Amino acid sequence: MFKQILSAGAALLLAAPAIAQAPAPRITVPASCANGGLSAADYKLFKAALAAAVKVQPANGGLAFNMWASLVANDGTVCAVAFSGEKFTDQWLASRVISAQKAFTANSLSLGKVDGASDKGALALSTANLYSAVQPGGSLYGLQHSNPVAPAGAYGDTIAGGAYQGPAVPPAAVYGTQNDPMVRQIIGGINVFGGGLALYAATGKVGGVGVSGDTSCTDHMVAWRIRHILNLDLLKTAGIAGPASLFAGDPNHPDNIIFDITPNPSGGTGISKSGFGHATCLNTPNPKALPPVQ
Repeated sequence: MFKQILSAGAALLLAAPAIAQAPAPRITVPASCANGGLSAADYKLFKAALAAAVKVQPANGGLAFNMWASLVANDGTVCAVAFSGEKFTDQWLASRVISAQKAFTANSLSLGKVDGASDKGALALSTANLYSAVQPGGSLYGLQHSNPVAPAGAYGDTIAGGAYQGPAVPPAAVYGTQNDPMVRQIIGGINVFGGGLALYAATGKVGGVGVSGDTSCTDHMVAWRIRHILNLDLLKTAGIAGPASLFAGDPNHPDNIIFDITPNPSGGTGISKSGFGHATCLNTPNPKALPPVQ
């Protein structure tokens, strides 16, 4: 499947007309956050973007819960972790690590030009695009077990130079702050439902964002809005294709969630027309109402 979509993405790039430069991103994502996370000013913008995206209701669908968001650099290191509630227990605590897992997945399975490198195969995959392919009988079945989360990095700093400088097992009170123990770490993990998106500046891919804390469909909607608010959705400028643009007729939302799964007459897993479909959720939102990529 990957060979098919990479070839299609390259063909689309060759045929695409030149597009005017979009605005510069509002935050600077380092090539790596191994030596430090976002600046204090950029972290504040990231947290504000999460809060603003969560409040877009009822368009986001789901349960209108508070949420976690994580941002990773292009090398997979965590740059920032934030939550939208007043305190870290105002949203599902398990979603903290899931958000970082989603950011890592989208970044590590998406491609794009970086520092003038070749744009062959430039393609964005959201975590929502992986749902159907990893079901039993799918071409990527088992992918979700291929890259386990590193628990030491997720819950306590065991790597020299990590952001958290306290005891080996940090107090939970630092979760979702600039000193979250995940910052500077590579958490890993493969997530296969909505909420993770690759980040693109004008030059190409610069990292990934992951959101968790509501239905997986709502997670996707909020992640998309965060990326747009931060002007890190320059997929048109960078010439990036995605499953929704290649196989679902939606060039304005290349890596959008796709709802095209129909029941399997033989029983078992439903059938996705595009091969990249995602299950619907409670209060399923309309993904076409999301702002187009820039």
